[in-house]
Parts: sequence; structure tokens; C-alpha cells
Amino acid sequence: MEKCLIVAVADNLGIGIKGDLPWHISEDLKFFKRTTSGCPVIMGRTTYFSLPKHPLPGRKNIVLNLGGEDIPEADCVYSFEEAFASAEAENCERCFVMGGASVYRMAINMVDRLFITHVHTVIKADVFFPEIDPEIWEKASVSETHTDPETGYTFEFVEYTRK
Repeated sequence: MEKCLIVAVADNLGIGIKGDLPWHISEDLKFFKRTTSGCPVIMGRTTYFSLPKHPLPGRKNIVLNLGGEDIPEADCVYSFEEAFASAEAENCERCFVMGGASVYRMAINMVDRLFITHVHTVIKADVFFPEIDPEIWEKASVSETHTDPETGYTFEFVEYTRK
């Protein structure tokens, strides 16, 4: 199974503020749903509880539960090894790590592919994505540049593979 990471990132690597996304870009949300549907998703507790609907429908929700009570609607695990084993049990081609910031920092060296929406703006954020090291990652594909009609932000979808 291919281990993937999916995130939308500002030019200053900001990914969130006060427990929420810094933007609501409809096309990015559709991309996320289309890309992850039918695949297990791995997230931290804070991310799980920040979702407007939890668990995410059409996907096995795996929560890294590093403290607190178990979550009955999700598969609670206590390490990435357990998370990936739980995802493997679904017999899917891919699983996706979907946040938050500390989960991304731990996972970036364990995954095979990055699905990054690069949002071309600088935001005031309180959580950030780690640098994408060009010595480790190479661009496998880049979409055309899109413009969000609501925010005016330009963005593209980029897939990175490990060198």
C-alpha cells in the first residue's frame, strides 16, 4: 500500500489558524474528497474533532490517539505503525495522512507520496507544514493554475514522489 500525505499549504507553509483551515477553497475540498474517497485516512485527535462531519464518510477514519479517551466512530491507534497496519487491513492501494501539523511532521519521513495544494498567498497562521526538501522529494505532476472565485487565491495541485 502506498502511504500518502495530503494538505493545502500557503506560500509561507501555513496550514491552519485557531483550529481551522485558513481558507475554504471549494475546488481544493473537492480534490481532497475525490482523492481520498474509499481510502483510509490517518489524522490526529484535534484534526478529527475539527472536522465539520466526523467521521469522514466513505473512508476508514484512523485517529492517532496519543492521549484521551477512545473515539467510538474511528479506529483509535497509538502509533504510526498501528495506523499503517489498520490502513493495510482495508486492502486499498493508498492511505492518506491528513493532519494536523504535528502528525505531518512525524509522517513526512514515512510516506511515499505528497499531494500538496500550493495556495499562493501568505497567511497569518499558527500551525505550519514542514519544508518540502528537494533533496528528498521531486515533483511528479503539477496541475494548471486555478483561481478561487471566492478568495481570489491562485493555487495548483502538485504531487511529489520520494527520490
